[in-house]
Amino acid sequence: MSADQARPNPEHFLTLLREQQRGRLKIYLGFAPGVGKTYEMLQEGHRLKKQGVDVAIGVVETHGRAETAGMIGALEQVPRRKVEYRGVVLEEMDLDAVLRRRPTVVLVDELAHTNAPGGRHGKRYQDVEELLRSGVSVIATMNVQHLESLYEMVEKFTGVKVKERVPDYVLAQAHQIVSVDLPAEDLQERMRAGKIYPAERIERALSNFFTEPNLNQLREIALEQVAHVLDRRRQEKERDAGTANTSERVMVCVSSRSPNALRLMRKGARLADRLGAPWYAVYVETPGERAEKIDAATERRLADSLALAQQLDGIPMRFKGASLPGAVAAFVREYGITHVVVGRSQRPWYQRLFAPSLLDQLTRAVPNVDVVVVGTAA
Repeated sequence: MSADQARPNPEHFLTLLREQQRGRLKIYLGFAPGVGKTYEMLQEGHRLKKQGVDVAIGVVETHGRAETAGMIGALEQVPRRKVEYRGVVLEEMDLDAVLRRRPTVVLVDELAHTNAPGGRHGKRYQDVEELLRSGVSVIATMNVQHLESLYEMVEKFTGVKVKERVPDYVLAQAHQIVSVDLPAEDLQERMRAGKIYPAERIERALSNFFTEPNLNQLREIALEQVAHVLDRRRQEKERDAGTANTSERVMVCVSSRSPNALRLMRKGARLADRLGAPWYAVYVETPGERAEKIDAATERRLADSLALAQQLDGIPMRFKGASLPGAVAAFVREYGITHVVVGRSQRPWYQRLFAPSLLDQLTRAVPNVDVVVVGTAA
């Protein structure tokens, strides 16, 4: 399923390439290693080359897979940059070499990859952003579990903390997205046949990340993500035509004491995306949370939370008020907020017996707003 059509179409992508000078981005999105993202990307590279498009490989990670390596064929590969790190020589995409070569289209595998020290950017998706700004179009790959806003969700059902992540806006700015789909049983069969991991890793993978329930859920998420991109673009077209409802607005309340601020950011970002609404990450500074009353470590955590909000296409803000409910109510009135996202109370149950909870106070302060309470469990 593609964000523009059911099957990848190099002719359509070629039309997009000619529309404007900024590079175009196409992403092959998978739900797990081994579904065939890189293979599909290389196939498209060959199709474009046959049509006379100047195509080169910036980086392809074959992971020792013979099928993938065999697909490179006659496609030109820009030599990689060699980096020695902790006694090991690593090969990274050479961004400057690609910019000097300046193909019309460059193929870039694994957007979530973390670059070795010494490069201009810490992450590969940042290299891609520079290529796009320079007018080079990119066909790239990534797996859905690397999306920043899905971090807690993926950890909850797989037990895996995904360390390499990509901000959601990267996927949102793609001009085409192709979902590379495969039934879970077929993917497991590929695993057992040794087409994904070496023999010594197969059984462990099948009993951990590659279980059928995990794969089915990841597959659903990937298909859902593409569907939401389609819906988001429909809403954008409606807004451009002046027919959309733009009244929805989301506010995420951040506390310096919250142990789940990053989780709140991701939840708020996904809610706003579903609503097609702008969202605000608001740190409410009450008298008890003035700068001189919180330590440096807490201030850093707060800054990290607001920085993540910006990565997730939110608007980070600080808002002062005498009390949290009063400040939230004032912000709701001023910015026309329709949904407020808060974390679950950390107070012991017996304290809540003798005084109204903060949630009770908040819902009374904003009676006409939907309040979404996010749990503390990952």
